[in-house]
Amino acid sequence: MKILNAEQVKKLDAYTIKNEPILSINLMERAAKTCTKRITELFCNKANVKVFAGPGNNGGDGLAIARMLADKKYKVSIYLKSTKLSPDAQINYQRLIEQNKAKINIIDNKSKLPLIEKDDLIIDALFGSGLSREIEGFYSDIISHINNSGAEIVSIDIPSGFFSENNSSLTKADDGTYKNVVKANYTLSLELPFLSFFFPDSEHHVGNWECLSIGLNKKYLEELPCNNYYITRKMLKPMLKKRNKFEHKGTFGHALLIAGSYGKMGAAILAAKACLRTGVGLLTTHFPVSGYEIMQTAVPEAMVCIDESGTRFCKSDEQNLYQAIGIGPGIGQKKATLNSLIGILNNAQKPVVLDADALNLLAKNRFLYDLIPENSILTPHPGEFRRLIGETTSYFEQYQQQITLAKEQKVIVVLKGAHTSIAFPDGRCYFNSTGNPGMGTAGSGDVLTGIITSLLAQGYLPEQAALLGVYLHGLAGDIAAKQKGMHALIAGDIIENIGAAYKELSK
Repeated sequence: MKILNAEQVKKLDAYTIKNEPILSINLMERAAKTCTKRITELFCNKANVKVFAGPGNNGGDGLAIARMLADKKYKVSIYLKSTKLSPDAQINYQRLIEQNKAKINIIDNKSKLPLIEKDDLIIDALFGSGLSREIEGFYSDIISHINNSGAEIVSIDIPSGFFSENNSSLTKADDGTYKNVVKANYTLSLELPFLSFFFPDSEHHVGNWECLSIGLNKKYLEELPCNNYYITRKMLKPMLKKRNKFEHKGTFGHALLIAGSYGKMGAAILAAKACLRTGVGLLTTHFPVSGYEIMQTAVPEAMVCIDESGTRFCKSDEQNLYQAIGIGPGIGQKKATLNSLIGILNNAQKPVVLDADALNLLAKNRFLYDLIPENSILTPHPGEFRRLIGETTSYFEQYQQQITLAKEQKVIVVLKGAHTSIAFPDGRCYFNSTGNPGMGTAGSGDVLTGIITSLLAQGYLPEQAALLGVYLHGLAGDIAAKQKGMHALIAGDIIENIGAAYKELSK
């Protein structure tokens, strides 16, 4: 699914109106019907609805929704700052007057702001994605009044005051949220999500968001240039490799996992189990001698390559045995480890997966970038990413730096988070649709390393391994959360549900 900017969405609307063809007021009516249907599904028990409508077409959507909710026996009150409206909004204003079921209120100062009960439902249709500057004046007072009401809020298209991409210029409140932006519980986005929805500062403004199709022109949508995408099951399912009758473990790849050290063998075990569960044919694990009995007992399916000294990695001349190498979980950051990492990278002929301490060593030793094979996959969590690129002033800047790192170093950067983002060397960035807060638990990242390394070893291209790996990891976590609950979820639960995630993706 493409993630367009506000200007592209405007062009998509205009193209649909011209080439369907359909009148703009009828397209607004279609959008309102779709939103009304979803609102009634979500809030069948809400009798009183208060609609705050702005002067533009977002306000027009709100007015049309108000009329349709009134027809469905909801008690609807509408609040406008002025009757000076866009042409399509004006038409819907007249339709409301003719319908004579909803109460229309003109509010132009603080004294006229309505009492909002906690049981009310608020429809926010003040401003849409075309907003280009921060809201101020009386509209700011309206937003504060809405936010302080305690009522549930549904924003149409985008929360009023929120920008579609970069919100770093907005004024922040004492609690870290944005001062002049609606704090919606639900956002009903029309056709496509916006880039800003995927950044952590959207959480308290966008709430739970959904994309509702309103029939915008699919042919033109496909033609629009785009660098940002939302990962969907439909996109990934064709990538899955089928297993043929006469294939065997030798054809499903041999992976090497360099992970674990004294006191940190859990990271190696989690990565190894995840690698095997994802379907690799053969797995060799490499770690110091102190972890030998632990690994052989916990993961008997894995072969073991031991550092007799307790510090060094496998000899670099053995690397040609493996179709993929994953390095980093729990290896530590000592000088001997750095020297071994240099040896591995110097002799690497294929993309590798770098995580955890391998990334921390990279952050401290920038010359390592020159040794990393093209299309290698880096999987930092936010803290590791800051160590790699330095502090950023906003989440949007962090996103830009992620893409810059991928481009400059010709690597794939997987930045883990609520919507794990995957940046490619050509500038594209994908945001994951699976996963849940319960996955914020020790070892979850080690599991992802094992999954991606396994997919690389099985012959998936680096891009495919990154996309599939992130999606399967999140999907396994979602299945586990349904079984255990988010609070009780641990990394091992993710591993145990990788098979179920494959089944779900294969449906």
